[in-house]
Amino acid sequence: MLAAEIKKRMFAAMKAKAIVEKEILRVALGEITMEDARGNSSDAVTEGILKKLVKSNRETLASSTDAEQKAILEREIQILEEFLPKSLSVDAILAALAPVADAIKAAKADGPATGIAMKHLKQSDAVVEGRDVGEAVKRLRS
Repeated sequence: MLAAEIKKRMFAAMKAKAIVEKEILRVALGEITMEDARGNSSDAVTEGILKKLVKSNRETLASSTDAEQKAILEREIQILEEFLPKSLSVDAILAALAPVADAIKAAKADGPATGIAMKHLKQSDAVVEGRDVGEAVKRLRS
């Protein structure tokens, strides 16, 4: 299970005195343990928690002006993303959207176009980031 991998890595980080890694994994494990207590124990739930933490760190990173804090946040994001499935790049998303490119171009606005793209990608079980899909849709529509 993914939670066990995170716990193992946290203990390794403790032994190595890798403070940033240990702390972010401790936070993640706290969230995972809370969900376990609620009866929500699965890799999908764990991935959702990790994605939420990454998103939160990205939002903080965007508003931070402190270089040291930015470096720590970037490292935390990197650590958390190592446990998540790799998402497609914008170029790979463009290639995956080829069968529905005409429908995306014909959509009245970016919102409906993105909806078409997300539906197609979801049906093909593609792992994507929303911002990357948005970028791919903009490229197709320009």
